[in-house]
Amino acid sequence: MEASTMPSTVEEVFEDYQGRRAGLIRALTVDVNDFFEQCDPEKENLCLYGYPKGTWEVAFPAEEVPPELPEPALGINFARDGMEHRDWLSLIAVHSDSWLYAVAFYYCARFNKQDRKRLFGMINELPTVYEVVSGGKPVKEKASTNNGNSKLKVTAKKEKPQKQSSPKEEDENYEDDEEDSETYCGICGGLYSASEFWIACDICEKWFHGKCVKVTAARAEHIKQYKCPSCSNNKRARP
Repeated sequence: MEASTMPSTVEEVFEDYQGRRAGLIRALTVDVNDFFEQCDPEKENLCLYGYPKGTWEVAFPAEEVPPELPEPALGINFARDGMEHRDWLSLIAVHSDSWLYAVAFYYCARFNKQDRKRLFGMINELPTVYEVVSGGKPVKEKASTNNGNSKLKVTAKKEKPQKQSSPKEEDENYEDDEEDSETYCGICGGLYSASEFWIACDICEKWFHGKCVKVTAARAEHIKQYKCPSCSNNKRARP
């Protein structure tokens, strides 16, 4: 397991939360096949850990009592073969969210009321692990301007040529800029940046860093219809 240092500010706790969340989402979406194999029902109680650097691990729970940090749900492997694949992943996602909140508020227990409220507000702006895995709530959606071709949707975010605008057009442009600033990656929760390659799912219309879903700009040129890991997993899970 990764060694952790105690975050001491709201920003540090939020960064820790984002990293652990990204690792859990990766385990339940992009790396789901590997995660499934590691959750062997024949083994003892296993837990899913997310780490601050965005990695994940299926491991046995900590032996020390009390543990250094709150522990994830025990025995996630036992129900692997006794539930629908999609339902099993959703259940683990819910427990993962509970664990993430527990760790974050363990760190901020000594914060004052204002800082705790600010931290919760920052956390609440991101979709939960359950929402990302189950598709229960879409991340900020963007309208397609390229005939539904997801590999080109990213170009719609490029800055438009400057022209003289009426007051009404300026208000509309301001709203568009505000919408762009609120676009988050469906995997890591990171805010949109024009300096990085992004791709949109043609099914749920969520946006993702190319690196988070292992899709490069060159590879995207050959994808007619892109399906994010969550949509692909949900389709495979249908009876």
